[in-house]
Amino acid sequence: MQKMNPYKIDIGAVYSHRPNQHNTVKSGSFLALEKELVFDIDMTDYDDVRSCCSGADICPKCWTLMTIAIRILDRALRDDFGFRHCLWVYSGRRGVHCWVCDEAARKLSVAARSAVAEYLSLVKGGDETVRKVVLSDPIHPFITESLTVVERYFSQYALLGQDILGSKEAVDKVLALLPEDVRKKLLQYFQTEKNPETRWETLKSMAQDKRTTAKKGHYFEMEIMLQYCYPRLDVNVSKGVNHLLKSPFSVHPKTGRISVPIDLKELDRFDPFDVPTISLICEELDQPKTEEEQEDTMEIENKKEAGERRKMRDYKRTSLAKYVKLFDQFLEGMAHSRKGELLKNSDLQKDF
Repeated sequence: MQKMNPYKIDIGAVYSHRPNQHNTVKSGSFLALEKELVFDIDMTDYDDVRSCCSGADICPKCWTLMTIAIRILDRALRDDFGFRHCLWVYSGRRGVHCWVCDEAARKLSVAARSAVAEYLSLVKGGDETVRKVVLSDPIHPFITESLTVVERYFSQYALLGQDILGSKEAVDKVLALLPEDVRKKLLQYFQTEKNPETRWETLKSMAQDKRTTAKKGHYFEMEIMLQYCYPRLDVNVSKGVNHLLKSPFSVHPKTGRISVPIDLKELDRFDPFDVPTISLICEELDQPKTEEEQEDTMEIENKKEAGERRKMRDYKRTSLAKYVKLFDQFLEGMAHSRKGELLKNSDLQKDF
């Protein structure tokens, strides 16, 4: 790595032959053997439902969308599909990546990856599509679980943060998603009621009334919540085995921020603007060691391990330390799982 000194590291599949020799092997024999199941969520895909920022810009208000996405997808990947090793990583600029590293996930076919991605996709249609989420009876348990997550954040994020029932332009976008009779009633009601939360409660009660009287389900309040908050996946990234994704701990060239793992236990407190930058790490490494750090270094160097002297790793003196620790814990979990599988297989084969 030090010899090549790459400015960027992308990770792809494990192939049957060395990728730089793919032209030297027989046609059809160069194959992708396995690859992590990956998900890429980019804030630009939410531009039609966020008013605070657009394009590559993000702020604490719209970052809530990434928090919602991680909560919904992580639960589904673990509970609905049974995956255990899901690593969430901040991209360094405007999104997040998920690496599902279970052996079963790595060996999924393109068709199976597509099926998983489609299962997790609810928001469909381009700029010309007004109503991007359409629900029907019966509501799938996965959608119910997703709504439970969205409801936790909806009032603070959408009603207050994005003010989706505040300005006339924002209100018109919401009303366009409703049946005509409900839209007319709400237009009249909104002329006197200006409080966004009260407006939303009235809209919800109208949807509930509609469900009790109509023959088919009317879930337009749920559709609005999902259209404004549900994760927007790039399905092509997830279903392809040849797609490259930036390595964790890469430096984003535009922001200088480092692509760090996200601790799901601290997810609501994760701040993308508080992530270490490459310039900060350089400054921290240039600082003289404290007396305590010097003592730690001496203690480590005085210990013999496999006959070699070890030095205190420099990263432990920087803001990266907690993120590397989190990554190490993830790798330890995978190693433990791998060891358990090997023991299980040897027991089945009576291989002692």
